[in-house]
Amino acid sequence: MLLVDTASLMVSDDYKDRFKAEYYQTKIRHDKLEEMVNGWNDLDFVPTCEKSVYVNQLKAMELYLDILLFRAGKEEIKL
Repeated sequence: MLLVDTASLMVSDDYKDRFKAEYYQTKIRHDKLEEMVNGWNDLDFVPTCEKSVYVNQLKAMELYLDILLFRAGKEEIKL
């Protein structure tokens, strides 16, 4: 799934669809950042921040995704 694939969910009148878009977008961004961090030594550019900043961002994103998954379960939203 790509970010563009979430556009219709993002503008839906149904809050469950918007919730799904939020989860999917965060997951896509998380996975791309994780790929960057895991391939740190092979990057074809020089990151602006030190690696620890990106690692901390990943941790925050993982916590947020966990919260969204918990909430999805409580609200019976199928992701």
